[in-house]
Amino acid sequence: MWIYEKKLQYPVKIYQPDLRMAKYLLTQYGGPDGELSAALRYLNQRYTIPTNEAKALLTDIGTEE
Repeated sequence: MWIYEKKLQYPVKIYQPDLRMAKYLLTQYGGPDGELSAALRYLNQRYTIPTNEAKALLTDIGTEE
């Protein structure tokens, strides 16, 4: 179902580190409103849903996040 290839979609060249951008990216991925938090909320909510269709939908959404 999943194929993991460790390569970038676009080439990236970093000339100097940017601390402000790093802090912004960190909050987007790991903050309270970040991608990881959203994915975990979807995956945790699926355990309380009574119908299999809704469980499948929340699983799909959680794995895409």
